[in-house]
Amino acid sequence: MDAAFVSPKREIEITAKQPEVSVVVPIYNEVESLPTLIEAIATTLQVTDLTYEIICVDDGSQDGSTELLKKLAALRDDLRAILLRRNYGQSAAMSAGFNYARGRAIVTLDGDLQNDPADIPLLLAKLNEGYDLVSGWRKDRKDNTSRVLPSKIANWLIGRVTGVKLHDYGCSLKAYRSELAADVNLYGELHRFLPALAFIEGARITEMPVGHYARKFGKSKYGLGRTFRVLMDLLTIAFIKKFLTRPMHVFGSMGLVSMFLGTGLGLYLTFLKLAFAEDIGNRPLLILAVLLFLTGVQLFSFGLLAEVVMRTYHESQGRPIYRVREVVDNTEQLTGTQVGFFLTLI
Repeated sequence: MDAAFVSPKREIEITAKQPEVSVVVPIYNEVESLPTLIEAIATTLQVTDLTYEIICVDDGSQDGSTELLKKLAALRDDLRAILLRRNYGQSAAMSAGFNYARGRAIVTLDGDLQNDPADIPLLLAKLNEGYDLVSGWRKDRKDNTSRVLPSKIANWLIGRVTGVKLHDYGCSLKAYRSELAADVNLYGELHRFLPALAFIEGARITEMPVGHYARKFGKSKYGLGRTFRVLMDLLTIAFIKKFLTRPMHVFGSMGLVSMFLGTGLGLYLTFLKLAFAEDIGNRPLLILAVLLFLTGVQLFSFGLLAEVVMRTYHESQGRPIYRVREVVDNTEQLTGTQVGFFLTLI
Protein backbone atom coordinates (compact mmCIF):
# COMPACT_ATOMS: atom_id res chain seq x y z
CA MET A 1 0.00 0.00 0.00
CA ASP A 2 1.29 3.43 -0.89
CA ALA A 3 2.29 5.60 2.05
CA ALA A 4 -0.22 8.22 0.87
CA PHE A 5 -3.07 6.04 2.12
CA VAL A 6 -1.87 5.84 5.74
CA SER A 7 -4.33 7.95 7.69
CA PRO A 8 -3.85 9.07 11.30
CA LYS A 9 -7.63 9.20 11.67
CA ARG A 10 -8.06 5.45 11.41
CA GLU A 11 -5.24 3.54 13.03
CA ILE A 12 -6.47 0.01 13.70
CA GLU A 13 -4.34 -2.56 15.43
CA ILE A 14 -4.17 -5.76 13.40
CA THR A 15 -5.54 -8.44 15.72
CA ALA A 16 -7.24 -11.77 15.30
CA LYS A 17 -10.56 -10.05 16.02
CA GLN A 18 -10.24 -7.51 13.24
CA PRO A 19 -12.52 -8.68 10.43
CA GLU A 20 -11.26 -8.99 6.92
CA VAL A 21 -14.40 -7.47 5.46
CA SER A 22 -16.82 -4.80 6.67
CA VAL A 23 -20.06 -4.52 4.72
CA VAL A 24 -21.56 -1.03 5.13
CA VAL A 25 -25.25 -0.57 4.33
CA PRO A 26 -26.89 2.89 4.65
CA ILE A 27 -30.53 2.40 5.66
CA TYR A 28 -33.43 4.81 5.27
CA ASN A 29 -36.95 3.41 5.54
CA GLU A 30 -36.13 -0.13 4.38
CA VAL A 31 -37.83 -2.17 7.11
CA GLU A 32 -39.24 -4.73 4.68
CA SER A 33 -35.90 -5.39 3.01
CA LEU A 34 -33.70 -5.60 6.11
CA PRO A 35 -34.10 -9.24 7.23
CA THR A 36 -33.64 -10.65 3.73
CA LEU A 37 -30.71 -8.34 2.97
CA ILE A 38 -28.77 -9.10 6.16
CA GLU A 39 -29.30 -12.83 5.79
CA ALA A 40 -28.18 -12.74 2.14
CA ILE A 41 -24.98 -10.86 3.02
CA ALA A 42 -24.19 -13.25 5.87
CA THR A 43 -24.87 -16.35 3.77
CA THR A 44 -22.61 -15.10 0.98
CA LEU A 45 -19.67 -14.32 3.26
CA GLN A 46 -20.01 -17.46 5.40
CA VAL A 47 -19.39 -19.56 2.31
CA THR A 48 -16.09 -17.75 1.72
CA ASP A 49 -14.89 -18.36 5.32
CA LEU A 50 -13.84 -14.72 5.55
CA THR A 51 -14.20 -12.99 8.89
CA TYR A 52 -16.69 -10.19 8.45
CA GLU A 53 -19.03 -7.70 10.05
CA ILE A 54 -22.19 -6.10 8.72
CA ILE A 55 -22.66 -2.42 9.59
CA CYS A 56 -26.12 -1.01 8.99
CA VAL A 57 -26.28 2.76 9.40
CA ASP A 58 -29.82 3.91 10.06
CA ASP A 59 -30.19 7.43 8.70
CA GLY A 60 -33.17 8.55 10.77
CA SER A 61 -35.71 6.05 9.41
CA GLN A 62 -39.39 6.59 10.23
CA ASP A 63 -40.86 3.24 9.15
CA GLY A 64 -39.66 0.95 11.96
CA SER A 65 -36.22 0.22 10.47
CA THR A 66 -34.53 1.63 13.57
CA GLU A 67 -36.36 -0.65 15.99
CA LEU A 68 -35.86 -3.69 13.77
CA LEU A 69 -32.13 -3.01 13.46
CA LYS A 70 -31.79 -2.78 17.24
CA LYS A 71 -33.51 -6.16 17.65
CA LEU A 72 -31.44 -7.83 14.94
CA ALA A 73 -28.15 -6.40 16.24
CA ALA A 74 -28.93 -7.71 19.72
CA LEU A 75 -29.44 -11.21 18.30
CA ARG A 76 -26.66 -11.44 15.72
CA ASP A 77 -22.92 -11.56 16.40
CA ASP A 78 -22.08 -10.31 12.90
CA LEU A 79 -24.28 -7.18 12.86
CA ARG A 80 -23.64 -3.70 14.21
CA ALA A 81 -26.34 -1.04 14.03
CA ILE A 82 -25.26 2.60 13.90
CA LEU A 83 -28.29 4.75 14.61
CA LEU A 84 -28.03 8.39 13.60
CA ARG A 85 -30.06 10.98 15.47
CA ARG A 86 -31.88 12.21 12.37
CA ASN A 87 -31.79 12.01 8.58
CA TYR A 88 -28.40 13.43 7.53
CA GLY A 89 -28.34 12.03 3.99
CA GLN A 90 -26.59 9.11 2.33
CA SER A 91 -23.14 10.72 2.32
CA ALA A 92 -23.21 11.17 6.10
CA ALA A 93 -24.52 7.63 6.60
CA MET A 94 -21.73 6.19 4.46
CA SER A 95 -19.17 8.31 6.28
CA ALA A 96 -20.43 6.95 9.60
CA GLY A 97 -20.14 3.41 8.24
CA PHE A 98 -16.58 4.01 7.07
CA ASN A 99 -15.57 5.41 10.44
CA TYR A 100 -17.06 2.50 12.39
CA ALA A 101 -15.84 -0.20 9.99
CA ARG A 102 -13.00 -2.34 11.35
CA GLY A 103 -12.36 -4.47 8.29
CA ARG A 104 -9.27 -4.51 6.12
CA ALA A 105 -11.61 -4.13 3.15
CA ILE A 106 -14.95 -2.31 3.06
CA VAL A 107 -17.89 -3.10 0.78
CA THR A 108 -20.87 -0.78 0.40
CA LEU A 109 -24.28 -1.54 -1.05
CA ASP A 110 -27.81 -0.19 -0.91
CA GLY A 111 -30.40 -1.48 1.52
CA ASP A 112 -33.21 -1.91 -1.02
CA LEU A 113 -32.24 -5.39 -2.31
CA GLN A 114 -31.46 -4.03 -5.79
CA ASN A 115 -27.76 -4.86 -5.36
CA ASP A 116 -26.80 -8.55 -5.27
CA PRO A 117 -24.77 -9.57 -2.17
CA ALA A 118 -23.50 -12.55 -4.18
CA ASP A 119 -21.26 -10.08 -6.05
CA ILE A 120 -19.33 -9.18 -2.89
CA PRO A 121 -16.72 -12.01 -3.21
CA LEU A 122 -16.15 -11.06 -6.85
CA LEU A 123 -15.49 -7.44 -5.90
CA LEU A 124 -13.10 -8.54 -3.16
CA ALA A 125 -11.24 -10.82 -5.55
CA LYS A 126 -10.83 -7.91 -7.97
CA LEU A 127 -9.69 -5.69 -5.12
CA ASN A 128 -7.07 -8.27 -4.25
CA GLU A 129 -5.54 -7.84 -7.72
CA GLY A 130 -3.99 -4.60 -6.51
CA TYR A 131 -6.76 -2.04 -6.84
CA ASP A 132 -7.78 0.42 -4.16
CA LEU A 133 -11.41 0.76 -5.28
CA VAL A 134 -13.59 -1.55 -7.34
CA SER A 135 -16.82 0.04 -8.56
CA GLY A 136 -19.84 -1.97 -9.60
CA TRP A 137 -21.41 -1.45 -13.02
CA ARG A 138 -25.11 -2.25 -13.32
CA LYS A 139 -24.72 -3.36 -16.92
CA ASP A 140 -28.23 -4.82 -17.08
CA ARG A 141 -29.96 -2.21 -14.96
CA LYS A 142 -33.55 -2.93 -13.89
CA ASP A 143 -34.79 0.67 -13.58
CA ASN A 144 -37.11 2.60 -15.86
CA THR A 145 -35.87 4.82 -18.67
CA SER A 146 -36.58 8.02 -16.73
CA ARG A 147 -33.81 7.02 -14.32
CA VAL A 148 -31.43 5.20 -16.65
CA LEU A 149 -31.12 7.91 -19.33
CA PRO A 150 -30.29 10.82 -16.95
CA SER A 151 -27.86 8.49 -15.19
CA LYS A 152 -26.00 7.74 -18.43
CA ILE A 153 -25.75 11.45 -19.24
CA ALA A 154 -24.51 12.18 -15.73
CA ASN A 155 -21.91 9.39 -15.91
CA TRP A 156 -20.58 10.76 -19.20
CA LEU A 157 -20.46 14.29 -17.84
CA ILE A 158 -18.76 13.27 -14.59
CA GLY A 159 -16.16 11.31 -16.54
CA ARG A 160 -15.43 14.32 -18.76
CA VAL A 161 -15.06 16.72 -15.83
CA THR A 162 -13.15 14.48 -13.41
CA GLY A 163 -11.12 12.40 -15.87
CA VAL A 164 -12.34 9.20 -14.17
CA LYS A 165 -14.41 7.42 -16.81
CA LEU A 166 -16.79 4.86 -15.30
CA HIS A 167 -20.02 3.44 -16.68
CA ASP A 168 -21.96 3.71 -13.42
CA TYR A 169 -21.04 6.27 -10.77
CA GLY A 170 -24.43 5.78 -9.12
CA CYS A 171 -23.94 2.11 -8.26
CA SER A 172 -23.56 1.82 -4.49
CA LEU A 173 -22.01 -1.65 -4.70
CA LYS A 174 -18.30 -0.91 -4.34
CA ALA A 175 -15.26 -2.36 -2.57
CA TYR A 176 -12.54 -0.25 -0.96
CA ARG A 177 -9.31 -0.72 0.88
CA SER A 178 -9.92 0.51 4.40
CA GLU A 179 -7.13 3.10 4.28
CA LEU A 180 -8.66 4.71 1.21
CA ALA A 181 -12.11 4.87 2.80
CA ALA A 182 -10.54 6.61 5.81
CA ASP A 183 -8.85 9.21 3.64
CA VAL A 184 -11.94 10.23 1.65
CA ASN A 185 -14.04 12.86 3.45
CA LEU A 186 -17.71 12.98 2.53
CA TYR A 187 -20.08 15.89 3.00
CA GLY A 188 -23.14 17.26 1.24
CA GLU A 189 -24.07 14.56 -1.29
CA LEU A 190 -20.63 13.68 -2.58
CA HIS A 191 -21.04 9.93 -2.03
CA ARG A 192 -21.91 9.46 -5.71
CA PHE A 193 -18.51 10.95 -6.61
CA LEU A 194 -16.47 8.60 -4.43
CA PRO A 195 -14.39 7.20 -7.32
CA ALA A 196 -13.45 10.74 -8.39
CA LEU A 197 -12.59 11.72 -4.80
CA ALA A 198 -10.54 8.53 -4.47
CA PHE A 199 -8.75 9.31 -7.72
CA ILE A 200 -7.78 12.71 -6.29
CA GLU A 201 -6.21 10.78 -3.39
CA GLY A 202 -4.17 8.74 -5.89
CA ALA A 203 -6.25 5.55 -5.81
CA ARG A 204 -6.09 2.78 -8.38
CA ILE A 205 -9.65 2.30 -9.63
CA THR A 206 -11.43 -0.24 -11.80
CA GLU A 207 -15.00 -1.39 -12.39
CA MET A 208 -16.75 -4.67 -13.05
CA PRO A 209 -20.30 -5.71 -14.04
CA VAL A 210 -22.59 -6.62 -11.13
CA GLY A 211 -26.13 -7.87 -10.84
CA HIS A 212 -29.12 -5.59 -10.40
CA TYR A 213 -32.74 -6.27 -9.50
CA ALA A 214 -35.97 -4.32 -9.60
CA ARG A 215 -37.04 -2.81 -6.30
CA LYS A 216 -39.25 -5.21 -4.34
CA PHE A 217 -40.39 -3.00 -1.48
CA GLY A 218 -41.05 0.68 -0.94
CA LYS A 219 -40.22 3.37 -3.43
CA SER A 220 -37.06 5.04 -4.70
CA LYS A 221 -35.62 7.88 -2.61
CA TYR A 222 -34.35 9.64 -5.74
CA GLY A 223 -36.26 12.20 -7.78
CA LEU A 224 -35.76 14.83 -10.46
CA GLY A 225 -34.21 17.20 -7.92
CA ARG A 226 -31.28 14.82 -7.66
CA THR A 227 -30.18 15.76 -11.19
CA PHE A 228 -29.69 19.40 -10.23
CA ARG A 229 -27.83 18.42 -7.04
CA VAL A 230 -25.52 16.24 -9.11
CA LEU A 231 -24.65 19.19 -11.35
CA MET A 232 -23.92 21.42 -8.35
CA ASP A 233 -21.81 18.73 -6.69
CA LEU A 234 -19.97 18.18 -9.95
CA LEU A 235 -18.84 21.82 -9.89
CA THR A 236 -17.59 21.21 -6.36
CA ILE A 237 -15.62 18.15 -7.48
CA ALA A 238 -14.12 20.07 -10.40
CA PHE A 239 -12.93 22.77 -8.00
CA ILE A 240 -11.62 20.21 -5.48
CA LYS A 241 -9.68 18.39 -8.19
CA LYS A 242 -7.86 21.46 -9.43
CA PHE A 243 -7.83 24.04 -6.67
CA LEU A 244 -8.67 22.50 -3.28
CA THR A 245 -5.17 22.98 -1.90
CA ARG A 246 -4.42 26.12 -3.93
CA PRO A 247 -7.54 28.33 -4.22
CA MET A 248 -5.28 31.34 -4.68
CA HIS A 249 -4.43 29.98 -8.12
CA VAL A 250 -7.98 30.45 -9.40
CA PHE A 251 -9.07 33.56 -7.52
CA GLY A 252 -5.63 35.18 -7.61
CA SER A 253 -5.35 34.59 -11.35
CA MET A 254 -8.75 36.15 -12.05
CA GLY A 255 -7.87 39.04 -9.76
CA LEU A 256 -4.57 39.71 -11.49
CA VAL A 257 -6.23 39.64 -14.92
CA SER A 258 -8.90 42.06 -13.76
CA MET A 259 -6.33 44.40 -12.18
CA PHE A 260 -4.18 44.22 -15.31
CA LEU A 261 -7.11 45.20 -17.54
CA GLY A 262 -8.13 48.00 -15.17
CA THR A 263 -4.56 49.31 -15.02
CA GLY A 264 -4.23 49.10 -18.80
CA LEU A 265 -7.39 51.12 -19.34
CA GLY A 266 -6.25 53.63 -16.74
CA LEU A 267 -2.90 54.10 -18.47
CA TYR A 268 -4.65 54.49 -21.83
CA LEU A 269 -6.95 57.19 -20.44
CA THR A 270 -4.00 58.92 -18.80
CA PHE A 271 -2.21 58.96 -22.14
CA LEU A 272 -5.25 60.56 -23.80
CA LYS A 273 -5.38 63.20 -21.08
CA LEU A 274 -1.69 64.09 -21.24
CA ALA A 275 -1.12 63.78 -24.99
CA PHE A 276 -4.37 65.19 -26.35
CA ALA A 277 -5.79 67.09 -23.36
CA GLU A 278 -9.02 65.09 -23.61
CA ASP A 279 -11.57 65.28 -20.83
CA ILE A 280 -11.74 61.76 -19.39
CA GLY A 281 -13.65 62.55 -16.21
CA ASN A 282 -17.06 61.73 -17.65
CA ARG A 283 -16.05 58.85 -19.89
CA PRO A 284 -17.63 55.42 -19.10
CA LEU A 285 -14.25 53.85 -19.82
CA LEU A 286 -12.86 55.49 -16.69
CA ILE A 287 -15.61 53.95 -14.58
CA LEU A 288 -14.93 50.56 -16.18
CA ALA A 289 -11.20 50.88 -15.44
CA VAL A 290 -11.87 51.65 -11.78
CA LEU A 291 -14.37 48.80 -11.48
CA LEU A 292 -11.99 46.30 -13.06
CA PHE A 293 -9.15 47.32 -10.78
CA LEU A 294 -11.29 47.19 -7.61
CA THR A 295 -12.80 43.85 -8.66
CA GLY A 296 -9.30 42.48 -9.16
CA VAL A 297 -8.29 43.61 -5.68
CA GLN A 298 -11.39 41.93 -4.23
CA LEU A 299 -10.75 38.67 -6.08
CA PHE A 300 -7.12 38.64 -5.00
CA SER A 301 -8.17 39.28 -1.39
CA PHE A 302 -10.79 36.53 -1.67
CA GLY A 303 -8.06 34.15 -2.85
CA LEU A 304 -6.00 34.92 0.26
CA LEU A 305 -9.06 34.38 2.45
CA ALA A 306 -9.81 31.10 0.67
CA GLU A 307 -6.26 29.93 1.38
CA VAL A 308 -6.86 30.54 5.09
CA VAL A 309 -10.22 28.73 4.95
CA MET A 310 -8.69 25.74 3.14
CA ARG A 311 -5.90 25.56 5.69
CA THR A 312 -8.47 25.53 8.48
CA TYR A 313 -10.44 22.86 6.62
CA HIS A 314 -7.45 20.56 6.25
CA GLU A 315 -6.53 20.97 9.91
CA SER A 316 -10.05 20.10 11.08
CA GLN A 317 -10.90 17.14 8.85
CA GLY A 318 -11.14 14.84 11.83
CA ARG A 319 -14.53 16.25 12.78
CA PRO A 320 -17.36 13.96 11.60
CA ILE A 321 -20.36 15.27 9.66
CA TYR A 322 -22.87 13.31 11.71
CA ARG A 323 -23.84 12.67 15.35
CA VAL A 324 -24.49 9.13 16.59
CA ARG A 325 -27.24 8.50 19.13
CA GLU A 326 -26.12 4.97 20.02
CA VAL A 327 -24.23 1.94 18.70
CA VAL A 328 -25.92 -1.43 19.12
CA ASP A 329 -24.10 -4.74 18.78
CA ASN A 330 -24.33 -8.02 20.61
CA THR A 331 -20.67 -8.87 21.21
CA GLU A 332 -17.13 -8.25 20.02
CA GLN A 333 -17.17 -11.80 18.62
CA LEU A 334 -16.66 -11.80 14.83
CA THR A 335 -18.04 -14.38 12.45
CA GLY A 336 -15.67 -16.57 10.44
CA THR A 337 -12.33 -18.24 10.95
CA GLN A 338 -9.89 -17.18 8.23
CA VAL A 339 -7.74 -14.14 9.09
CA GLY A 340 -5.09 -13.96 6.40
CA PHE A 341 -6.91 -13.26 3.14
CA PHE A 342 -6.59 -9.48 3.09
CA LEU A 343 -3.16 -9.19 4.67
CA THR A 344 -1.82 -8.82 1.13
CA LEU A 345 -4.02 -5.77 0.63
CA ILE A 346 -2.19 -3.63 3.19
